[in-house]
Amino acid sequence: MSKLSISLTMITLLAAAGVAAPAHAEDVLINRVQQEKGMDLPARGMSMDQVEKKYGAPQRKLTPRGGDSAKHPVINRWDYSNFIVYFENSHVIHAVLNTPAGNNTNPSSAN
Repeated sequence: MSKLSISLTMITLLAAAGVAAPAHAEDVLINRVQQEKGMDLPARGMSMDQVEKKYGAPQRKLTPRGGDSAKHPVINRWDYSNFIVYFENSHVIHAVLNTPAGNNTNPSSAN
């Protein structure tokens, strides 16, 4: 087998692998977004007090990050059993499911 033939085979295999991976990742992301839409997660703009009144106390409140400048506001993260809430200063900016579909499979490992 010539070097050209081996190179073409490798390129074909790599291209096929590259096409399959994004398709799977997109499916996982779509499923996660659909699952989040069906859940009662804290809405963007809710205050910390409103979140705590509606959902109870979080299992964990992580140490705030940022706050060193106007471009880096204070970000807080609260961990609940099924979801994680991110706050900018004291208002919700995002809430996500705590599932293996994302990079938050073990939220207790980050602080």
